[in-house]
Amino acid sequence: MNKLSSAGDVGPELPEGTVLWQLGQHDGSAGEFAETGTANVEETVNAASSAQKASVLQKIPSGLRGDTNPELRISYKLDKIPLNGVLFRVSILDAYKSVPQMSVFSNRQLSGIIQIAGVSGTDSKYTFQKTYELYIPKEQLVTGTNELKLQVARGIYSSDMEDKYNWWTWDNLSLESLKSPIKEPIHGSYTLTGTMVNNKQFYFDEGAVTHLPYIMKWLGVAYSGNIMRTSCASDVGRSCSNMGDYYKVLKDYNMQAVALYLYTGDIKLKEDGSLPDDAEKKLTDYFEQYSPYFQYYEVDNEPGLFNRSKAVNLAIAEWLNKKGKTIAPHLKTVAPGWAYWPNYSKDSCGNQKGTARQCGDPDGWERDPEQREELEKVTDLTNGHSYGESYIFSNGGSFTENLKTFGGAADGLRKKMLTTEFGTSDSHVDAYQYGASERTAAVFDRIMRAHIGYADMFVQHAAFFKNFSLFKYGFNLEEHDPAKTEIYYTKKGEDSRVSIMRRLDLAYATHGAPLSYNITNKNALADKLVYVRAVDTSTLEPLAGSGATSNKVLVNFVNFEETPQTVTVKVTMPKKTVYEGERFGNGDTYEEARSYVSDKKATPVLEFTETLAPGEAVQYILEPSSEVADVAPQGLNAAAVKGLAVKLSWLEAPGASYEVLRAEGSSSDMKVIANGITDTGYTDSNLNEGTLYTYAVRVAGSEVMSEKTQITATGLVPLDRSDWKVSSNVNTEASNPANAIDGDRRTRWDTGKHQASGEYFQIDLGQVHSVEAVDLDYTLSSYDYPRGYELYISDDAKNWNMIVSGKGKLEMTKIVFAPVKTRYIRILQTGSGGNYWSIQEMQVYSRE
Repeated sequence: MNKLSSAGDVGPELPEGTVLWQLGQHDGSAGEFAETGTANVEETVNAASSAQKASVLQKIPSGLRGDTNPELRISYKLDKIPLNGVLFRVSILDAYKSVPQMSVFSNRQLSGIIQIAGVSGTDSKYTFQKTYELYIPKEQLVTGTNELKLQVARGIYSSDMEDKYNWWTWDNLSLESLKSPIKEPIHGSYTLTGTMVNNKQFYFDEGAVTHLPYIMKWLGVAYSGNIMRTSCASDVGRSCSNMGDYYKVLKDYNMQAVALYLYTGDIKLKEDGSLPDDAEKKLTDYFEQYSPYFQYYEVDNEPGLFNRSKAVNLAIAEWLNKKGKTIAPHLKTVAPGWAYWPNYSKDSCGNQKGTARQCGDPDGWERDPEQREELEKVTDLTNGHSYGESYIFSNGGSFTENLKTFGGAADGLRKKMLTTEFGTSDSHVDAYQYGASERTAAVFDRIMRAHIGYADMFVQHAAFFKNFSLFKYGFNLEEHDPAKTEIYYTKKGEDSRVSIMRRLDLAYATHGAPLSYNITNKNALADKLVYVRAVDTSTLEPLAGSGATSNKVLVNFVNFEETPQTVTVKVTMPKKTVYEGERFGNGDTYEEARSYVSDKKATPVLEFTETLAPGEAVQYILEPSSEVADVAPQGLNAAAVKGLAVKLSWLEAPGASYEVLRAEGSSSDMKVIANGITDTGYTDSNLNEGTLYTYAVRVAGSEVMSEKTQITATGLVPLDRSDWKVSSNVNTEASNPANAIDGDRRTRWDTGKHQASGEYFQIDLGQVHSVEAVDLDYTLSSYDYPRGYELYISDDAKNWNMIVSGKGKLEMTKIVFAPVKTRYIRILQTGSGGNYWSIQEMQVYSRE
């Protein structure tokens, strides 16, 4: 399309092959075949040679359709089994918008399921044609007569109502004997996928960093070169606070990144149309600091919706192509995250300022294919955001609008596509005509399958994000144990987005050299939609920029059936050695889904037996035990809990169990007080009040310990804040008092003006408690301490008694007093100063 296009950059090059047989000519027509559903169509064809007579082709259907001719059996002979397996190709001319699935069986074993993208049923005047490839390993072939069965597969939640919509027309079909080993067990399309892990919707902070590896492993995208979005905003304070650590984690897990940093809404271009100096500096600083870690950069996010300027977008693209690629030669640029927003007369848009009444500048430019084309000409990959079934909307669909931009697709889109947002909201449901039993689950399944069919890389909107989330949200990740992360269920009784994404990730987005395997219970799995994928990630090319690699062996089992299935398989591992690692399967929490496995002895053959629930996906992440480095547990934290006890928590480390060590005081004489701990937490009880304790944790059998942490035993513990009501006599419209007890230090209550005597902050504890300490934390605004304070208590919020007074301190003020019983607490600010009085987090302590 243009000199910047990176159309050949996604996925490894397929090896050359020798055609064993071909049905039809690759000529953009299905005319040589019989019309689907007619009487003279045969369900079985003998592919005796690479060239077929016209009389044979006229009995072969021009495609498949779920309600009339749902399968085609192709028999052929092999004098000997191809050493490197075979590659099945099918060129699709047209398909219905339902995202029909073609399951491919070789000798009754599932080789894969091809997700077929189509625009029939939409108002699109452009067609989408694409050739899909599917690898069939030599273990699924036999000497003599072989059978390749092509079959229409319903969506996992759909009923027979969907059958009449599941159809496609093909141009030609072929099978090739590969001349060299394939680098990737391609399963219809080569796809990369992932999500975005940030805190409180905006922040790439310590909480996001700690949760990142848990989410990537649980979703099954880690180690395979998949892609995550890293869009910290330059106009949101502390949004990028831990960006460097975040990128390093991505590198550690062999993951790519698509970055978006600069906030474009406030940019005013120079007279020559170039970026202003401050914008250039922001971009330059970001690139110099982080560009080795990301592979793609997104020009903008939904420019029409957020009222962005096309000229600014073009200026950013020009900077990226000239200066950005000078700093980062490996960089590929990505068109804006198109939302295809119309002009203001048709709809409203967000982020407007002043008297502007427009959706983009010029108004509605994002909906115009010709104006989008200006950005497409100067970027390497296209983009397109989509939710629910919007990808096939006639106006505003990421699939249909890209066909408008590029004038159709003769063999896939003319540019590779990186969709930086896809997903569903809680209100989306699958189209009723498909008869889905779980419509909220089915719509997410369908949109992701659609992207597998037409896009190359695609990122789920966000792991933690209201209404679109994969996991439960609404809390501060910095205060949350990532091992306690829970699946978010959009609707009770329906499958989760996590389950769906894991299933499709394990089937389509696990990359590396295929490992030989033999299913030993073939008869039980004959014609079943049960898929095995085993790869060696060490063969993957180092990632551009970061040079990231992996040494993991990934063994996946996916059950697309609606009934439980047991699979027993022997996998030939890369080495004759002992392997260990992790297993992920069903479970509503990370702890339930993940287990550590060890002592798996490969000869180099390693046998696995899995009984998979309906729709379940299981992944083993393994490496030789000799290569597993001793890693100390990270993030050791100690907190006082009721009853003169200390609760320890830490992040997981490789190993089956942990040992807890303790010393009194600052002594280096650490002694093991607990072993065989399989959780990432431990409570140490019956301590001596006022005694300083030092703790550490290590993996059993290891000599490396976590960093030490110290805590003085005390009976004081923070009260539960869930029933509190807080208020103030300061303007609460400008600053919500509840921000002081929301568990997030980035939010705060403040006076909004210079401190003045008489300002107060008040707490209703909900019931009477015995209390003896209050913490006022304003660490991120260290000079916003109360210049003076008086603490009052009350039983009725009318009659108040002062019990202590004092002066505040930098960063945090701890107010300690003799035990009192009260329901209400008021902190009166008695000083004056040039700073706000702020409270980021408040705690009240009790011995209850």
